[in-house]
Formats: sequence, C-alpha cells, structure tokens
Amino acid sequence: MTAQKREQNVQDVPIAISALGEEFLDSRDVTSIDNLGTIAPNVKIERAPGNSTIAQVAIRGSVTINPAVTWEPAVGIYLDGVYIAKNQGAIFDVADLERVEILRGPQGTLYGRNTLAGAVNLITAKPTGELGGEIELTYGNFDYQRVRGTLDLPELGPFSLKVSGMLASRDGFYDVGANPFPAADFFASPPQVSEANSLDGESVLVQLRFEPTDSLTIDYMFDYANYDQHPRPGQLVGLNQNGGPADIFDPNSPSYTGVPLGLFLDPQRREQQSLDADIFERTRTSGHALTATLDIGDVELKSITAWRDMRFQDRLDLDGTPISIATTARFTDMDSFSQELQLTGSAWDDRINFVVGGFYYDENAFTDNPQLFFGVFGPFGNQFESSYGSLTEAWALYAQTDFAITDALTLTLGARYTEERKDISRFLQVLSDPMIPPAALPFTVADVDFGDVEQARYDDFSPAATINYEITPDISVYGRYARGYKSGGFNGETNVFAAPTPDCPTGTLELCSPYLPEIVDSYELGFKSVLADGNVLLNIAAFWNDHSDIQLSVFDATGAAASKVLNAASATIRGIEVETQVNPFDGLAIHGSLAYLDTQYESFIENGVEVSDNRAFPHAPEWTAALGADWRVIEGNWGQLNLIGDVSYVSSYYTFPYQLRQTDPTASIASNSESEGRTIVNMRANLSGIELGALDASLSLWVRNLTEEDNPSNFIDFGPAFGGIVLGYFPEPRTFGATLGVEF
Repeated sequence: MTAQKREQNVQDVPIAISALGEEFLDSRDVTSIDNLGTIAPNVKIERAPGNSTIAQVAIRGSVTINPAVTWEPAVGIYLDGVYIAKNQGAIFDVADLERVEILRGPQGTLYGRNTLAGAVNLITAKPTGELGGEIELTYGNFDYQRVRGTLDLPELGPFSLKVSGMLASRDGFYDVGANPFPAADFFASPPQVSEANSLDGESVLVQLRFEPTDSLTIDYMFDYANYDQHPRPGQLVGLNQNGGPADIFDPNSPSYTGVPLGLFLDPQRREQQSLDADIFERTRTSGHALTATLDIGDVELKSITAWRDMRFQDRLDLDGTPISIATTARFTDMDSFSQELQLTGSAWDDRINFVVGGFYYDENAFTDNPQLFFGVFGPFGNQFESSYGSLTEAWALYAQTDFAITDALTLTLGARYTEERKDISRFLQVLSDPMIPPAALPFTVADVDFGDVEQARYDDFSPAATINYEITPDISVYGRYARGYKSGGFNGETNVFAAPTPDCPTGTLELCSPYLPEIVDSYELGFKSVLADGNVLLNIAAFWNDHSDIQLSVFDATGAAASKVLNAASATIRGIEVETQVNPFDGLAIHGSLAYLDTQYESFIENGVEVSDNRAFPHAPEWTAALGADWRVIEGNWGQLNLIGDVSYVSSYYTFPYQLRQTDPTASIASNSESEGRTIVNMRANLSGIELGALDASLSLWVRNLTEEDNPSNFIDFGPAFGGIVLGYFPEPRTFGATLGVEF
C-alpha cells in the first residue's frame, strides 16, 4: 500500500488504515466508493438525499452534509493520487480497481486540506505490457444489465496501453404513477416521468505507460464517467411534526395551506410513487493525469499533474407528491487543476525514510440553482433564480520523516503548511408575482450580486508525530498526534445578503468570512498484530479528537431553500475500532470490524445561546460493525466454488444537527430525521477457474440486501416554517442476478 506516499506493508504503517486488495474487490464487485458501505470501522458512506452520484462520507463522526460546490468535504478522495475535490460527482465507477485504502483520522500532513476526517485512495491496476484482459456480462432483476471489460495490450517498445470500461443500465426501483387520491385531483399534476432511481451510466479508463529508461516511468491516465438517469425520490414521511404555525398547516386535518398533502404521508417505503416534477440526474466527470516517476538511487522524484472537469445537473421533487409544492434544480460546472511534486527516499542504511513535497491547486466552480415553491398556486407561488460560485487557489509544502531510533523504535515527524485564497459570487432574484406577501420572503432585495472579487485568505500549519514500537516482528504498538484542517469559506446558498469586506488583513478574518476553517487535534493509540503463523490479523485503534470551529450546515427553508452555516461548536469525539482477519483453515477467510463512537459538543453557540447539550451530531452512529466470510467450498480440475457472505450493521444516527429536545418551536427536532440504522446482508456464489480452451471462465450468482432492509438512510427536513415536511430516502431494495466472466 502507498498511504504514506511509498510502498509499505499495511501492518507496518502506524495509522488506522483499511486496505482492500484486488481479490477482495473483485469478489464483492466493488467498483465505486458507495459499494464500500461500512467495511471499515467508523466509516459510513451514503448517497446524498435525492442523488446517486453525490457522496456523503463520514469518518469518525466528521462529515459534510451539504453537497453544494462552495462546501469542502471532510474526507479527501483520491484517484491514483489525484484529488477529487467535491462531493458532487464523487460516486463514479472505475472498472479496473487494484486496491482501495481507507485512512481514518486526520491526514493533513501528506494529503492536506479537507482530509480532516481521513482519506480514501482509489488505486487502479496499471498496464502490464502483456496481452490479456477480461469481459463480464451481468443481468439482474429490475432489468439490470452491465458489461465490464479490460484489455491489456502487449508492449510496443517503451509503451504499454490498457483500456477498461463499463456500461450499465437498470429500470427504476420505483414506478411513478398518477395521483392515487381523488381528493387531491384538483391540486395534482400528471407525472412527467415513469420511474425513479434508475441507472444509465458508462465509464472508461485509459492508461498509457511510457518507460524510456529503467529509471523513468511516465503514466498518462484518462478517466471518464457519464450518467443520465432518474434520481432517488424523496418520500413524504413527516408533516408538521413540530406543530407548525396554524396559518401554515392545520394539524387536525390532512391539509397543508389548503392542499391535502397528508394523504401522501407514509413512513414505510412505497414502490409506487406519485411525483409531478420532471426529475433527472445527469453527471459527467472526466480527468487527465500525467504522473512521472524518476528513480535516482535511493531517491525517487514524482510529479503528478492533473486536470479534472465535472458537469452535474439534477432536478428534484422535494415534496414527494404529485402536487407542486417544492421543486429545485442544480446545474453545476466545475473544473480544477493540480500539480504535486514528491521526493521520497531513504538514508543511513534505511534508518531514515523521508517524503518532501509541494502541491498547487486551482478550482473554478459554479452552480445555477432555480427553485419553485408552491407552484400549485400558479402565479402566487414563489419562484427564485439562484446561483453561486467560487474560485479557489491553494498551495502547500509538506515533509515527513521516519527515523529508526533503534531496530524496534521508530519516530515519525511531519508537517504541512497551506495557504489558500477564495473568491465568492452570489446571485438571487425573486421571479414570482409581486403580489406575494412580503412576509413570505426573508429579504426584500430582488437582485444582489457580489461579483467575483477576492474575499478571503487562509493559512494553516498541520503537524503530526508518531512513535511506533515493534514488540516482535509481528506485533507493534503506536501513539500518534495529528492535526487536521478543513478549509473555511463562504456560504454560497445564503439568503442573508451582507457583503463581506473585500480585504482580509491578518487577525480580522472573522470580519471577512461567514465561516472559519475547522480544526481537529487528534490523539490515537494503536495495536497491530499478525498472530498464529499469519492466520490471524488483529488491529485495534483508540482515538480522542478535539474539534474546534465545527462547520455545520443547517437547512433553512424560509424563502429560497438554502442553508445557514454555523461555526458555532467545539466538540470531543472519542472511539475504539477493532479490525480482524482470520483464516481458521485453508479455504476459509473471515474478516470483521467493530467500532464504537462517542460524540459530545463542548460548546455550541447558536443565536447567542449555549445549546451544546441540546444538539445532535449528524451521521455519527454509536456502533458500526461488519462481518464477512469467503469459503472455498470445493476445488477440482474443473475450477472452484466459493461462497461469500457479508453483513454490515449501523446503529441509529441523526442526519442533521438539530435540537434534541424541543425548546424552540420554530426549529426542527433531530428525531424527525433520525435513521433507525440498518443491517445489510449480501451473499454471492462464485464458480471460477473454469477452463474453456485458452480462456478462464467464471460464473457468479449474487444477492444484495437479502433481508430487504428498508429503514430510511437519509432525510431532508424542511422545518416548521415550511409545514414540517420531512422526506425520507430509502436504501436500495433486494437485488439479485448473475455475472458471467471470461479472462484471456
């Protein structure tokens, strides 16, 4: 693995890390990060409400809820060392993964800004220079069809080429039909789509390797993914749960401003949905990366140059009914350029290993966000033209060294210095009828444009120190301190227009930026071991994280749908993580993990009031666990049969940082959007190694979500000001199918 920017055995790296190899990934058909689920302890990966290509990655209680492009993620995602900067478009298929590394805890020294909670490395299989490849055909219920293939061409002089790709389609998990309630016919509109939560995507990965000398390797990579499908629907699971104002909603009748929304209220997953909006989700991501590696004796110099482009478009029905209450759309255009230089090496008979590097990043992101509320009332509805964008420029210098004090004791010291600059633009215009009462709007300014002017500068110094002691060659313990940094910035979705100060002199940043960077100081103790002649692996990590200036996104459904940003909290997050792999006998491999998480706000100031004992932590389940087994049942000249089973468990968790007890009737209660958690069971039978002449064939039968777990995994809570509408988003239903593969 390369978590520390150099090749190492995962057991020799003194950090909490889960490394999943090619055999594991292939046997579980993992092609994107959302397939990882809860494989690693204290890691929870969700799809954002209403979308299939937007990620919500939570590690050790830290997560970015809001997917807007002006928000930074808490977890860094990397594809062959190239930074995937935003949650939008972060879920995409890679047809030829060799390894996935999940690093838990702050990775600010080697990975930089926005790895406050950790990092996920996706590593692709490189060209071999030998002719070979494979093709897979998959068919499943809901008319799921997929073709996946790789082709490795023989080397041509110093050149090697590998191409891989995937085509996938599936009917929607939900049928969309007409309004089923005659009492709502007057208000309802006919459906504009016939299904929801469908799949229609393609991805391509091209890798060209150039090796002009034994010491120089140049790798070019082009990746492309395109999806044009219907998004996940939000189902109306709550209405007026906080007892909203009587002039907005009458709690004694199924009406909402005179509209019978209550007829559609259902906390249980429905396969038949009634929606009025023309919903869609279109995501296109692409990237070019050029990586040059030069070996100079004990030193290796590496350059990673990358350009990435993301186009994201969606339209969502945010009331879950055939009545036009809330419809929003996003049209995002983002591109980024990055350049990283790394110098790694060793000295003094390998007693010193070091990494020194520099990183530059430039990003341009913009979103057009039209919104329509109460369209059922025609010209009396609220229609907004909303847009926001940002420019980001950052650079960093970093260094880390491992020093072997003795053969058993190693000290690791590292640090990273970062500077960045952010600009912001924001535009909001009320397009609806001027007869709308002013009380329905949170502001009266119809047209505000800040323009693209420089607004904020940030800098950060993130140190790290680790002491590792090797008790035996197979058992070690370590202690680690690391600082993590998540970039500050501007709330592009704000409805509050007070122009920031254009210049941000040192010491007055709070006057210039709506929210500050989030900082975590992390303390970790770890135990790593390989026991029973290599048949048992047991790793344990305990951590204590002190967070300051936590960035919390609170959805605000007054006027245009927007979020306010709270930089109001400090917190302590503690936990214990256990990972194990056991091989009780030849042919059986068992892996498991168990994690406990304890979250506590130390301070939380909202509207000038200390509310730390009455606010929820979002996406921070107290318990997560996973257990899996791969059993080679039988093997012969005809091939082998493996049975694979995986069970993952997530305890209950809140999805928004709302009040736990109702002290403010105008604000949402966290329990309205609390997930009960879930247990997901996946099973697979793999028949492999079947010789067909010069070909090796395989056949897999699989089922996912065997027990049809259907507790909502995510929510949108509009709050009492919008009549208490709560939308629930459910996990995928049970799916099953067969995969036929051929290798050559």
